[in-house]
Amino acid sequence: MIAININEGDEVVGVRLTNGHNELLLANRNGRAVRFDENDVRTMGRVSTGVIGMRLDGDDDEVVGLVCVNDPQTETIMVVSENGYGKRSEVEDYRKTARGAKGVKTLAITEKTGRLVAIKVVTDENDLMIINKSGVLIRLKVADVRVMGRATQGVRLINLAKKNDVIASVCKVQHSEENDDIEEAEIVNEAEAPETQAPENNNE
Repeated sequence: MIAININEGDEVVGVRLTNGHNELLLANRNGRAVRFDENDVRTMGRVSTGVIGMRLDGDDDEVVGLVCVNDPQTETIMVVSENGYGKRSEVEDYRKTARGAKGVKTLAITEKTGRLVAIKVVTDENDLMIINKSGVLIRLKVADVRVMGRATQGVRLINLAKKNDVIASVCKVQHSEENDDIEEAEIVNEAEAPETQAPENNNE
């Protein structure tokens, strides 16, 4: 049955179960994220089109993910770019706004990092499963990625050996000490950008 009315050219990118008092974050390909209270989204019928959650930067921009924050004290926000870079930031680094805003920078997008492909809410008890388009899958411990400022470009999470290869999908799982056949990643910190943040304006 229909869950939401989709306009031509649009598609569903995320579904989350909420308790009526959660906070939501949406992120776009250009490295911006908006944080707002779920009560800013009024209850409506399942066949409606819904309301604007985030304003995009242009025709080539799109929302890449939705996360639901349950406990800002223990959870952090993990973002991953298409060229294998990523980082964790505190939830409180994202100032709360009303829905429909353009949001604030969540990753410094450069030619080296590529555009954003995923946003996850994680804890130290989680692992990330990352697969690229050439079929290589790695598993990394979230605890190995230190928390840093949201406006940095982060660290390299996976090496993309093939030219034009990009990250295809990112999945959060519970951490396990069991050995398996999946390569465990070593986080590379050498490419980390300085943790400096430019002054924000009201348009962010």
